[in-house]
Amino acid sequence: MEKMVALPDETLVPAIGQGTWLLGEQSGKRGKEAEALKTGIEAGMTLIDTAEMYGDGKSEELIGEVITGYDRNRLFLVSKVYPHNAGRKRIGKSCTETLKRLGTDYLDLYLLHWRGSIPLAETVECMEQLKKEGKILRWGVSNFDTEDMEELWRVPEGKNCAVNQVLYHLASRGIEYDLLPWMREHGVPVMAYCPLAQAGDLKRGLYESPVLSEIGAAHGCSISQVLLAFAIRNGDIIAIPRTGKKEHALDNAKAAELELTEEELLELDRVFSAPAGKVYLDIV
Repeated sequence: MEKMVALPDETLVPAIGQGTWLLGEQSGKRGKEAEALKTGIEAGMTLIDTAEMYGDGKSEELIGEVITGYDRNRLFLVSKVYPHNAGRKRIGKSCTETLKRLGTDYLDLYLLHWRGSIPLAETVECMEQLKKEGKILRWGVSNFDTEDMEELWRVPEGKNCAVNQVLYHLASRGIEYDLLPWMREHGVPVMAYCPLAQAGDLKRGLYESPVLSEIGAAHGCSISQVLLAFAIRNGDIIAIPRTGKKEHALDNAKAAELELTEEELLELDRVFSAPAGKVYLDIV
């Protein structure tokens, strides 16, 4: 896997990382899920995304077990704080508990999971304090729409935001109308969750699509690989597919080698059109 995305501080991260939503929640699956995560790391997907919300910390615990023995400097660990914990009273405790579950002394990236009642200015101040304490190297946000980002930019040190993580895939292209152009204008990459439309009805027939099947056949690859190649096609989006199977992890990693042709992208645009107007964020 070779494709990388530059963060605002010029740190390079893999264009395809690993999501862990729903992983670690069922004890009977932990072994296979751990194997899938290890396989992904070995294949170059060294960015691993989680959250304190996922399985009430069980996802973070699983990752902590998996990364034991790996060079921490090779990994890029991302976690997310609940909105109600993202203020002065609770964020320190939340971050410390996340670090403990992960078995590490710092996060590469810490995200506000979604907007809540705590003022953005307070959350940003707390994030900057965690940076000073060395508990996190950088911070970002998740599920922020364009107006949210504009408000963040008006907050002192709000421009230190490194990433905005939002739902994005071929059948959910709403961010392309205004949010993605705004992010590009301000030099902040998007991190795409559910890039394979893993969330139930959001699949919208993708895996039954003749066009996707044809493109996959032309490249000798899976539909999932086509979807990931589409998501990362412009070099400034990080996709974080989730899987609990090692064969799917390998499949995901290989998608970084796939280059879709201009004709194929035009055909995808025809069948799965980009929005012609404002579309509010899809959120899972």
